[in-house]
Amino acid sequence: MNTYMATVQSAKDARKWYVVDADGMVLGRLASQVANILRGKNKPTYTPNIDTGDYVIILNADKVRLTGKKLDQKIYYHHSGYAGGLKETKYGKLMAEKPEFAVRHAIVGMLPKGPLGRQMAKKLYVYKGAEHDHEAQKPEALELIK
Repeated sequence: MNTYMATVQSAKDARKWYVVDADGMVLGRLASQVANILRGKNKPTYTPNIDTGDYVIILNADKVRLTGKKLDQKIYYHHSGYAGGLKETKYGKLMAEKPEFAVRHAIVGMLPKGPLGRQMAKKLYVYKGAEHDHEAQKPEALELIK
């Protein structure tokens, strides 16, 4: 009995496109399920060192919700690179101004770090509203657990 190991070409040939409607979903649950699809862990051909995942389009990123008091208490930090350049933004403001960034940031944080994770992150498309530009790829609707 041999263990199946996916190759780069076989993984590219087996990729699908999925559309996820994020309306009313909790951010962390959405992020963990989408990260598994981007990695390919939902497939029997999963190989840790090959990008076997599918493309994911997320719609209605502005309607994602956070539980508890996270909108007021959770803080997004980034640094400008200069001394004293630490910036902070509360998630309430971040979700109001850039909900696509908040959703993308949560999902990419759950992917592997390094070149393989960056390659997986390129297969993620996040949109604020219900419209997207990928009709030519014929994406399938995907229902995730809320």
